[in-house]
Amino acid sequence: MEKPQDIEEELLPEEEYIDTEADDEDESSQLYEHYRILADKKQKMMRVDKFLIVHLSGISRNRIQKAADAGFIMANDKPVKRSYKVKPGDVIKIMLDRPHYDNEITPEDIPIEIVYEDEDLIVVNKQAGLVVHPGFGNWHGTLLNAIAWHLRDNPDFDINNPEIGLVHRIDKDTSGLLVIAKTASAKTNLGLQFFNKTTKREYNALVWGNIEEEEGRIEGNIARNPKDRMQMAVFPSNSEIGKHAVTHYYIMERLGYVTLVRCVLETGRTHQIRVHMKHIGHTLFNDERYGGSQILRGTQFSKYKQFVENCFKICPRQALHARTLGFVHPRTGEEMMFSSELPEDMTALIKKWENYISNRDVYTD
Repeated sequence: MEKPQDIEEELLPEEEYIDTEADDEDESSQLYEHYRILADKKQKMMRVDKFLIVHLSGISRNRIQKAADAGFIMANDKPVKRSYKVKPGDVIKIMLDRPHYDNEITPEDIPIEIVYEDEDLIVVNKQAGLVVHPGFGNWHGTLLNAIAWHLRDNPDFDINNPEIGLVHRIDKDTSGLLVIAKTASAKTNLGLQFFNKTTKREYNALVWGNIEEEEGRIEGNIARNPKDRMQMAVFPSNSEIGKHAVTHYYIMERLGYVTLVRCVLETGRTHQIRVHMKHIGHTLFNDERYGGSQILRGTQFSKYKQFVENCFKICPRQALHARTLGFVHPRTGEEMMFSSELPEDMTALIKKWENYISNRDVYTD
């Protein structure tokens, strides 16, 4: 029986954890069957978590209990709690919200920038365009395939072991820092730091519009947009819809019709910065999914339109970079802080807008 790694992956706290790879999957509200077990006629009454441990190899009781708590375990097509007693003839299923896949993560020689590495963890400065984790439509060519290649000679590292690996995720077209655990204890420790909101995460983003305030706080629950399953949306903080999310932003540079901001995450939800900034009327520049690849501010002059189109070509993705990552080392207790410079596409984009400010008349005649 294949290793049931999907359960662990689906139950990772959203980064996400910041910006999980929902950005790269065509998700819907449909659930997909991953495992199906028929209790035979001689089956004795047994808790469903114990029942699944007996029938699924390589999976812990804790992980199964988390799956039950998330509503992913069904008995006769109805979600059940971990304490449910399996009876003869019961059909027990594990259902997840993405299609099942059989692919194991295999080593692939993909260039990645490793900022730091020791026996417990790796910090990577991910390039834009690189999917973090294999998923629907992206089974190969991911960051984890690259990590598998990098550690191919390490006999103690198995990229397919769900107890190690990714601690958090960022979108395919977001660049910047993220940490990968090389041991189970490191992943558990780091995961708790993200869950308890003690990590430090700062992003740089170029957004549409001139933000009036020098700094601000955005609070609002984040959940799947009921009108567009490919988007997230913001709901009232006192709503039962979605997960609580808070983003702090600070103005770095005003560039006419766009603003460079520093975003500090208090929580980490799917597309948090992207959807929060859109919520306050300042969509990320060239964020196609949220409408930022259209001209949202500026003039109707043809020269200006051409200027913006050229900007889109310079940075052909949402202008978002995970610049700072801080955490406590899981083994030594040392405060670790990493920072990465803006990538070339965002640097060139900002410089082009700076030139626009100093030569505004060229674009408005």
